[in-house]
Amino acid sequence: MKVMVTGADGLLGSNVVRKLLACGHQVGSFVQRGKPTPTLDDLPIEKREGDLLEPESLVRAFDGYHAVIHAAANTSVWPSRSKISWAVNMTGTEHVLDAVERVQADRLVCVGTANSFTPGTKEHPGDETTGFGCASYGLDYIDSKYEALKLIRQRVATHNLPALVIHPTFMIGPFDSTPSSGMMLIRLKQGRIPGYTSGGKSWTHVGDVATAIVNSLTAGRVGESYIAGNWNLSYKEFFELAAQELQVKAPSLHIPKPVTLVGGLIASSIAAVTHKPPLLSYHMAKVGVDGHYYDSSKAHRELDMPRTPMDVAVRECMDWLMAQGKFPA
Repeated sequence: MKVMVTGADGLLGSNVVRKLLACGHQVGSFVQRGKPTPTLDDLPIEKREGDLLEPESLVRAFDGYHAVIHAAANTSVWPSRSKISWAVNMTGTEHVLDAVERVQADRLVCVGTANSFTPGTKEHPGDETTGFGCASYGLDYIDSKYEALKLIRQRVATHNLPALVIHPTFMIGPFDSTPSSGMMLIRLKQGRIPGYTSGGKSWTHVGDVATAIVNSLTAGRVGESYIAGNWNLSYKEFFELAAQELQVKAPSLHIPKPVTLVGGLIASSIAAVTHKPPLLSYHMAKVGVDGHYYDSSKAHRELDMPRTPMDVAVRECMDWLMAQGKFPA
């Protein structure tokens, strides 16, 4: 199958491309004009340049491909309110849907976020039936991705768009060139994480999400959503696991919720003056004190998503960053 991937140079996209190649697919990548793509440069793929906000560039890129995996997104959470988040995540997705319809592709796999559903506790984690409950965090990234999900569902219902949506939880693994989630491991190695909150989240190896996405080209059901996560761990549990792999001391200080929120508020206030992103903004502090636990059994069942242990994810991320000279010795 010929498959075009938007956002192919990102953490998830880079793993998706490699999984597609391993499965024998012909792969194309849609990347921004002139943007370096170090995680793709040595791969046997076709590169087509353009911009999500230029509809005709998407049509040209998708032409001749049987399926499209739309992984491109603006994942920035600072500032919390951002026009570019809406432009990329909402308008950009609308342009992708239009282009898929124009070239009459057989399948569209869109990448959303697990935060489009209300999280739960470890005992009763959220799933694809729990509705949207994260608007209170005040983050345009979360809000724009949810509105994009609504648009996709509408197009499936009204235009018979052959689309489904994969909703990853927090991903860690190799080919994190920014780095994104890998920055947490770098800070942990440097001793720059002073403590942990009472919150937690669903963590997963990025390769497991990539496998679910590639499998969804022929599995899964059109119009459905699939939360793609694996391990529900508190921050304390994750830091202890990661610290063991990194051979450093895990943070032992529990930071109470009020302290976390006040710290985030102060950091955001300073960032508003300096125009430098804070280490922890007030809005992300609100996220960090909550439990963001999800049930991914639907993706395991219908998309055959694997369950790689998190220590493997940490090790592979660390090894890749180290090979790139981005990880402290």
